Amino acid sequence: MWLSLGVSALVSVALAMPFDVKEQIQPITLTAYDDNFARNSMLPLSGAAYSKNPQQCLTNVFKGTLKRQIEVKCDGFKGDTCSGFTAVLPTQKAIVISFRGTDAFLQLIEEVDDGLWKAKVPFPAGGNVNLYFYNAFLDVWNGGMKDDFLSLKNQYPGYALWVTGHSLGAAMASLCAGYIVSVGYYDKNAVKLVTVGQPRIGDSTWAKWHDANVPYSVRVVHSHDVVPHLPLEDMGYSHHMTEVFFKGDMKTSSSFVVCEADESKSCSDGNLTDLSITDHLHYYEHDVSGYGEAGCTGNKVEEKKEQKQEVLKSKGQLNARKLIEAIRRKVHLKNNKH
Repeated sequence: MWLSLGVSALVSVALAMPFDVKEQIQPITLTAYDDNFARNSMLPLSGAAYSKNPQQCLTNVFKGTLKRQIEVKCDGFKGDTCSGFTAVLPTQKAIVISFRGTDAFLQLIEEVDDGLWKAKVPFPAGGNVNLYFYNAFLDVWNGGMKDDFLSLKNQYPGYALWVTGHSLGAAMASLCAGYIVSVGYYDKNAVKLVTVGQPRIGDSTWAKWHDANVPYSVRVVHSHDVVPHLPLEDMGYSHHMTEVFFKGDMKTSSSFVVCEADESKSCSDGNLTDLSITDHLHYYEHDVSGYGEAGCTGNKVEEKKEQKQEVLKSKGQLNARKLIEAIRRKVHLKNNKH
């Protein structure tokens, strides 16, 4: 059962590109959040990545066509795999890249393994990003996704590019969108990035580059989801904009706040109480992985998944805040030694 975010420990850093970050930054175009698009298009695509047969969601929701699903070993994390797929949606005139989360994250955060968060590597266009998130993206990208993406790009010129994912998949999606723009595969104004339950990925230099070069970039956060609070800002991490924060439930009638900032106390950065793993698993009134495994239909398969998640609920509610406090203590102790 796919739960949350896992990571790849093998260092596989792409060749750095000779970019001057300051020279590359262009005026930022603010993102207009489209709830219908995020809820009814990007969430199903994120959920589909959890399915062994993403074509079911593509058929049921879009009448789209799967190119291929890539699954590769995430070395060093107890046999976990990282995965993503590419597809084409002719009606919407869009090429899709979607990434899946993995199993290992809950165990890793309960062990308070701050090594997971501290290691960073240079991003080709500037700044530094989390080593494990970047390698997870590269493992899938170099495992066949790049070839499939370029094939679709050549076959469907003029189509927009939609990139999405949940949890680790959200981190991979964000890195993918930035990477594609940075190497010139796509015009930045033709790329739409929408993620759910995304962790912080890189430092402030990287975040500012991302803000400038992936203008349609939306991070959706569900109320008390713990993952967007990790890694800690104290460890040199920053979100990129734009955040859409649902303070309560995520029904179609629910209110939300849009924060045009990398970090804002008006959005999730202002909420550090009652953090929850349960909220991380549920977006837009769906268990994300169960929804995808059920073919994006919300049938009894998803309902059974919901029942299984209840086992995690009390444990997740209890551990999430303790997790943040434990990591902060470890960071404080290590800093005081130097």
